[in-house]
Amino acid sequence: MAPKDPAMLLSWINTQLRDFYPSLDELCGAENLERKAVEASLSSIDYAYDPGTNQFI
Repeated sequence: MAPKDPAMLLSWINTQLRDFYPSLDELCGAENLERKAVEASLSSIDYAYDPGTNQFI
């Protein structure tokens, strides 16, 4: 289950992307997450998904 707190979510998402998933879409599909909700939560702490690095930066 993904953390609700944006800072904790950032750490969890980037670890998942680094270690297990080739893209944010793959992660969201596998973990049953809404991509727009993830991006909105992380944009609230000024992070955006970078597909080139497959990380939120």
